[in-house]
Amino acid sequence: MRLTILGGGGFRVPLVYKALLADPEWTITEVVLYDVDAARLDAIGRVLAALGSLPVRTTTDLDEALTGAAFVFSAIRVGGLRGRVVDERVALAAGVLGQETVGAGGIAYGLRSVPESLRIAARAAELAPDAWLINFTNPAGLVTEAMAGVLGDRVIGICDSPTGLVDRVLRALSVEAGDVRIDYAGLNHLGWLYGVHDATGRDLLPGLLADDERLRTFEEGRIFGNLRELGAVPNEYLHYYYDPAGTLDAVRSAPRTRGAFLREQQDRTYHEIASRDPLQAWTDAWREREATYMAENRDLTGAGEREQDESRPAGYEGVALAVMRAVARDEPASLILNVANRGTLEILDDAAVVEVPCAVDARGAKPRPVAALPGHAVDLVRAVKATDRLILEAVATGSRDTAVRAMATHPLVGDPALAARLIDAYRAELPELAYLS
Repeated sequence: MRLTILGGGGFRVPLVYKALLADPEWTITEVVLYDVDAARLDAIGRVLAALGSLPVRTTTDLDEALTGAAFVFSAIRVGGLRGRVVDERVALAAGVLGQETVGAGGIAYGLRSVPESLRIAARAAELAPDAWLINFTNPAGLVTEAMAGVLGDRVIGICDSPTGLVDRVLRALSVEAGDVRIDYAGLNHLGWLYGVHDATGRDLLPGLLADDERLRTFEEGRIFGNLRELGAVPNEYLHYYYDPAGTLDAVRSAPRTRGAFLREQQDRTYHEIASRDPLQAWTDAWREREATYMAENRDLTGAGEREQDESRPAGYEGVALAVMRAVARDEPASLILNVANRGTLEILDDAAVVEVPCAVDARGAKPRPVAALPGHAVDLVRAVKATDRLILEAVATGSRDTAVRAMATHPLVGDPALAARLIDAYRAELPELAYLS
């Protein structure tokens, strides 16, 4: 059974490989890495060779990578970190946030990611029609919705943020995941945990939200100061929406943007992989990346250092392999995933991709029922989904004006004149957006 990883020269690929090696019952017999950058493929191949002996093949030919795959894991970055640096810099110059998946930067990234993801989906449908495609290409919910138009339910979007949030909250409550039912819903990087129900149906979350001491034991409890009022625990990315001015000031005062930091670190690390112990070079850099993740938000709120307990549930690679395990072995699992809504949230249409708890088995992922979203979340979810739909329309039509409407619709931009300036600035610096006219 072959697993193909698109974006195979990416920094997180060794995490997937390590997770495969850790499960002796896996029937994956070959890993194929695809990337447009042969040098990155060579560097990551060195790291994998130091980790284990599961056969790995690398290629820069997409069709070769897809042919014969049972699972396709898509984690591409169109425009590379160069594009991310532009996403952030253009937004900051215009006085708005430009995070990778949130606000102006997320829209620019989506306008780059969707066309290439649609091309991949079309080739996968042709060359690997029975494969399952697991998407982590950002913006994950938007890209999953685009690819679902080609692949239907055979594409499943994943993210590790909800899994980490739920794990931290359940630890604070001293309960196990198998003993409770959770209400978590929203869009990717725009979700809330708003119910934790025990076997009797009692909701344990209000008691936690009323306990200041226990709230301080996990990151979201320290980052957000209004959890009682919200009646929910927001995904960490919601801090960009709840305090945009403070976060903008924090990002501006940082010595460099996150994208600039990662680009410098990546260049250094890939060089070190070739010049010293590959595995140690990669491990050192990965730990540095994790420790500095969303540092501005934590510094702004006094949340302290990021938790790095490597004994806890794995990140996105753990979610991806849990999906593959449930599908390949027909072992039912409950996971928070990005899938078609199908009536789960009444505020959105059936085709809208949402992030909700799902039952996963050999037939794929099916959303589980959840309680209605809290009232304070409804307008925000609708607005961001409206932006997503306009991005998809802009890609389909090549319309610069529709891209401007997408930018203006987003809650962190809002102004049509500003939106037009942003789109034109991105078009001027990102060749991948030349299709917009």
